Amino acid sequence: MRHSDAMTESTGRIVLGPHQYGKAENRVVRIYRDTARHEIRDLNVSSCLRGAFDDAHTTGDQGAVLPTDSQKQTIYTYAKSHGEGSVEDYGLALARHFVDDIEPVESARIEIEEYAWQRVPVGGGGHDHTWTRIGPEVRIAAVTVSGDGEDRREWVIGGVKDLVILKSTGSEFAGFLTDPFTVLEPAYDRILATSLIARWRFATPPDDWDAAYHGIRAALVETFATRHSKALQQTLFDMGKAALEAYPCLAEIRLSAPNKHHFAYDTERFGVPNKGEVFHADDRPYGLIQASVLREGAPDAGTAWDPYTGAV
Repeated sequence: MRHSDAMTESTGRIVLGPHQYGKAENRVVRIYRDTARHEIRDLNVSSCLRGAFDDAHTTGDQGAVLPTDSQKQTIYTYAKSHGEGSVEDYGLALARHFVDDIEPVESARIEIEEYAWQRVPVGGGGHDHTWTRIGPEVRIAAVTVSGDGEDRREWVIGGVKDLVILKSTGSEFAGFLTDPFTVLEPAYDRILATSLIARWRFATPPDDWDAAYHGIRAALVETFATRHSKALQQTLFDMGKAALEAYPCLAEIRLSAPNKHHFAYDTERFGVPNKGEVFHADDRPYGLIQASVLREGAPDAGTAWDPYTGAV
C-alpha cells in the first residue's frame, strides 16, 4: 500500500482543542483537635478548571487564568473551613466555589485520594493521637460541577483503588477459546487474586457518604469471597451487580482488575508433593480485565468520567 493510499493530507485551519488546568496532588493532612482524642484525615487533592481560557493558550493572555497557586491556597483553607464532613462533601464545596465564584470557570473537577490510618493499640485501646498507616488500598473520589441555575450539573464518583484481595479456592478457568498458540491448560481449582480499582457513580446523594463507601466496599469484597468464579469477568459482573442492588443511589460502577497470577511451583522434582500448597506469585505479564455494570435508565454521566490526573 502506497503512502498516498493510506492517508490524505489535512489542510484545515489549526485551532485549539479541549483544555484544562489545575493544581495537582496537594497533600493535605487534617487533624481534628476538638477533644483530647484527635482524628486524622490524610488526603491527596487535585483541582481542575475548565472554561474560557482560550486566550491563555493562543495569545498568552493570562487575564482569565486563576493561578494554580491560588487553587492550592483554596484547597488547604477549605480543609479547615469546609472539611468537617466526608471527602465528597469537601470536594463538592471546592468545586462549587470555583464554578460559582471564579467567573471564567465553567466547570470544575476535584479529585481526591484518601489514605487510611489506624490507631496504635495501647493499654487495650487505641492511642488518642498516634496512628499507623493502613495500606495499600486508597479511597478515591471525583466531584465535577458544571454550569449554574437551571444548567447546573453535579456528578460524584466514589471508589477504591489498590484493594488487594485473594481467594485460595473457589475459582476456575476452563472452556476457553483455543488457537494454534494456546498452551494454557484448563484450571478447575485455582487461586484468584487481584488489585482492584472500583469506581462508582452516584445517581443521587446517599444519606451518609462515608457509610455508603464502607457499605459498597463490603458488598464488593463479600461477593468476591462467596461467589464461585468461573472467570474473573464473571466475578466482576457479580460484584458490580451486588453493589448496585444494595445501593439504589448508584447509577453505575466501573471495575478494573489485573489477574495476579499464582502458579503452582514444581516441588515434585525434589520428591516433595505439592497439592495446591506452594505457588510462585508472578507480577507480570498479567491479564487485565475491565468491566462496567450499569443501571438502566440512570441519569446521564455527562463529564463525570472525564479525567484530570488519571488517579481517580
